[in-house]
This record gives sequence, C-alpha cells and structure tokens, in this order.
Amino acid sequence: MRFLEHTTRSLFFTGKGGVGKTSVACAAAVQLADTGKKVLLVSTDPASNLDEVLGTPLGHHPTVVPSVPGLSAMNLDPEKSAAEYRERMVGPYRGRLPAAAVASMEEQFSGSCTLEIAAFDEFSRLLGDASATSEFDHVIFDTAPTGHTLRLLTLPSAWAGFIEKNTTGTSCLGPLAGLQSQQMLYQDTVKALGDPLVTTLVLVARAEGSALREAARTSKELAGLGVQNQHLVVNGVFIATEPSDRYALAMQKRGETAMDLIPREIENLPRTIIPLSGGGVLGIDALRTLGIQPASGLGLQPAVDISPSGSLSHIETPLKLGKLIDDLAKKKHGVILAMGKGGVGKTTVAAAVAVALAERGFTVHLSTTDPAAHIAAAVAGVTIANLSVSRIDPVAETAKYSAKVMSNAGERLDEQGKSLLAEDLRSPCTEEIAVFLAFADAVAEGIDGFVVLDTAPTGHTVLLLDSALAYHREVTRQSNRMPEAVVQLLPRLRDPDFTRVLIVTLPEATPVHEAASLQRDLRRAAIEPYAWVINQCLSPLSIHDPLLRERQLHEQTYIREVMEQQSRRTVLIPWQIDPPVGKIGLEHLRQK
Repeated sequence: MRFLEHTTRSLFFTGKGGVGKTSVACAAAVQLADTGKKVLLVSTDPASNLDEVLGTPLGHHPTVVPSVPGLSAMNLDPEKSAAEYRERMVGPYRGRLPAAAVASMEEQFSGSCTLEIAAFDEFSRLLGDASATSEFDHVIFDTAPTGHTLRLLTLPSAWAGFIEKNTTGTSCLGPLAGLQSQQMLYQDTVKALGDPLVTTLVLVARAEGSALREAARTSKELAGLGVQNQHLVVNGVFIATEPSDRYALAMQKRGETAMDLIPREIENLPRTIIPLSGGGVLGIDALRTLGIQPASGLGLQPAVDISPSGSLSHIETPLKLGKLIDDLAKKKHGVILAMGKGGVGKTTVAAAVAVALAERGFTVHLSTTDPAAHIAAAVAGVTIANLSVSRIDPVAETAKYSAKVMSNAGERLDEQGKSLLAEDLRSPCTEEIAVFLAFADAVAEGIDGFVVLDTAPTGHTVLLLDSALAYHREVTRQSNRMPEAVVQLLPRLRDPDFTRVLIVTLPEATPVHEAASLQRDLRRAAIEPYAWVINQCLSPLSIHDPLLRERQLHEQTYIREVMEQQSRRTVLIPWQIDPPVGKIGLEHLRQK
C-alpha cells in the first residue's frame, strides 16, 4: 500500500461504513509491524470488530497480538472510558464531601455527554500526549463510521472553544475544572491532527458512488479542520474474467462508472487500489497480502443452491422483501427501524419499505438519524403524495431546541441569566440532546401513520437507545417538564405492535456478527427484532465468474448462521445489476 512507503507516526482510517476500514487498518498495522516497527492499533468505533479480524481477544488497554511481533491493539470502550473518567472527576471528593454531594456529582456524570467526552479524553491522550505511546513507532486509529468520526474529530476545537468562552465554571458535565486541566492536551491533539509530518488521513472507499461521495465530504470537512495530509484507498475493486457472466460484467461496469465520476475533492489525492478478494479478509495471513497481491479465495467449488430443493431446504425458505412488506402493512401504522452495521444497505431497505407502503395508500414518513443521510438519493425521482421524506439535521435541530429553551426557560430570567443560559446551550452536548428529542418526536408520529427510520450505524444507534433514561435528567435540567414523546419513547420501542426492527446485514462475517451483537443489545433493552434482511446476496444468482463464485460459496456460511441461529424471519435480497435507487430500482428489490 503506497501510504506505507513513507508514512507518518499517526494514521487515521475513515470512510463510509462497510468499505473495509478495519481490514485496511489492520493490514497496515500488520505490514508495518512486519518491517520491525512497534505499532499500536486502536479502534474508536463503539461497534469495533478488531478482535475478529486479528483473531485476538482485545480489551480497553493495549494487548499484544501474539502472531505479529511488535503489534499491540485495543478497543476504546465508551462505557469503560466513562467509568474511568467519572472516577477521576468524583474520586478525589469521596470522604471529603457529604455522601449526598458525592451522589449528586455521580448523577451529573452519568449522562451520554460523559460517554462522549470520556472516549474523546482517551483518544486525545493517545494522539496528543506523546509520552502515552512513546514505546510505539506508529499509532493507527481505526475510526468509527464517518458521521461519528467527524463528531469525534471536531470535539477538540468544540470543547476547547467552550472551555475558553465559558464563564460560569460549570457545564452539562459538571465543574469545568476537570476539563480545563485537559485543555492543553486537547490543543496538542488539534495540532497533531493538522501536522502533515505527524498524521496521515487515509480515506477508505469502495468503487461506488455513495462511498466516494462520502470520502469526498469527509476529505473536505477534515481539510477544513486542518487535516491536509490525505490518501485515498479504493478497496474491493473488481475485474471480471468471465465475459458470459452478466452479473460480473455489471459489477465491473458499476465500479468503472463510479471511478469515472469520482468527486473533484478526492480525484487528485494519492491513491491505492485494492482488488476484491474471494472471501472475507480475516486472519493475519490474509492481512499480510492485502493491497500487495490479490487475496487468494477459497478455491473453485460449485456454488450452493439455496432454493427449497437445495442444501438449505431443511431451513425455512427465506422471504422476499415484498412478502415482508405485506406483513408490515397489516398493522396499518407504527414505526419501522432499519438497523445494522454501516454500509449494509439500511438506507436502501428503509426506502424500499417506505415507498411500497406509500404506494398502498398509507401515510408514510421516511427519515434518518444517520449523520451521513443518503435517504434523498435513494428516493430520487419518487413522487407520492402521501410519502414525506426528511432527515434529522443536527444543525437545524440544535438551533430549534436552543430557541425553544431560550423561549421557555429564558422567559423567567433577567438579562444576565439569559446570557448564562445561552452560553450553556453552546456546549457540544446540546446537539446530542436536540437530535435525541427529534428522534423521539419522529417515533411518536407512528401513532397516525407509518414512520420508517433509517437509523445510524450500530454503535451510535445502541448508544442513542440506551441513552433514553439518561437524557431524561438532562432535558429536564433546562425545561419544566418532560416532553411526552420522550416519556413514551422506550415503551413505544418495546411494543412489538408499534415498533418493528429490521436488522439489515450482508452475507459476510463482520456484518453478521455485529448484527448479532446488536440483537443481543436490543433484547437486553426488551426490544425484540422483527426480521433480518440479508442484502446483496450472490447465492440466488446464476454466477459463472470464478472470483464471484468463490464469494458465492463463502457467503453460505453466514446465510446459514442467520437462518439457523439468529432469526425466525429472514429476507434475502439478491445483488442488483442496476443500482437500487429511484422508483424502479426500489421496486426490483421487492420483486426478485
């Protein structure tokens, strides 16, 4: 990989969910370690799968990867980071203040804001404090999906600015003393991010329009933050070798078209092309060859037929998407959530469901909580009177929420009090509260019609859902009463007659295993998934290209795993020759 030839000490890997950031980051770490360098690989993704790719159980602190001398890896766990941060803030006061006062401090540090600042606190230590990683030659960050990453990387400036301008001595995180002690570290983190001799940003994409557009957006926004040293990796590039295979030719053509239309923001960046592999990129041997030579597949074997007469005949035959929509329509109203790992096709599935329900005459609101927000592109050209399409825009929601708080709570304050309240609302935490309230309002609309929500990638979504009770305290801090939509949110999400969760995945190891983890988290929150949707399957297709046949065989393991172990109701969506966007493209998803 070209960016490893003369690389900086710190490398960031970012991009749209599902493009292979973790695989490429792990490959870079392994290949650097193989040259004799000492390397620390860090995941900042709440839904990290470093353990699976490296084949090594990891924790919250650096763990040696036994099969790769010189390589250590770790996952930044938001919950553990928050617990450690909370204890650093509260611990010194135990035994010195009354128990009630200590309990009040612990309560103040129990919200979602603490999760975010704590995870960032650890991230800053690894990047901005050279002594924390002095034993390593390189520190590689496998970052979360793009929306979360942008939030993470803008926090240094946001928090530093808030600390500098705040005059009250408090924030939604409690006393600012603890934050002020970190201000120099945050400033060093900003400096390291913008130093081209220290940090390289590796934008990982697929040869797909949406992934390249997301890489371009990320490139532009991070360049605006001063991160100028950037490299583009186009992962999974496919070249057909069987001229009679229309699916192979269509896949190659789609990739070529996407690259011909590459956004101008990234077209001149130094570039690495990585060929598509025949199977999943798991294990050290596969990582050592990624980007150096095409990964060997599983060997040519006939693809398995998953029709009722095929090898999976003892399992209930998978549903078609159209049949699932028939079942969803029977309730006549409610909330449908498309959830799963980034890049698995949640937006496409949500759009297909929403359009189909609207065509049947139901009132449907299609929206998204995903910061990347690709909903508009999915339904481009679709005009149905009873279908409305929107997104939960963090900037707009924050402005609306702040104005409402100033109008309600500020009405009782004098000018100085209003000034202090306005200052408090400039905290980065305000955006989180505003988005949460908008999500609760969107769910409430399911009383009168269908609401179809394309949710954010898995880790962010689970944190959002788990935050419901924590947000109660934060919201009431700035208003007289709890909004009804927030009071009813968890009961509505837990009601199987009101909320149907569709877990969307791909027939690959990481998406399936992360989806299984999501399902466990949902069940702990008393939310039972309604169905699994396995998207972009090659198995139902007549494939002749050798590499695609290897992938066709490879995916059988994960289709079986879902149908036998995870889901009582499974939908299979075949890979589409034409991109599944617009009215006709979305119709094809439910007809095949």
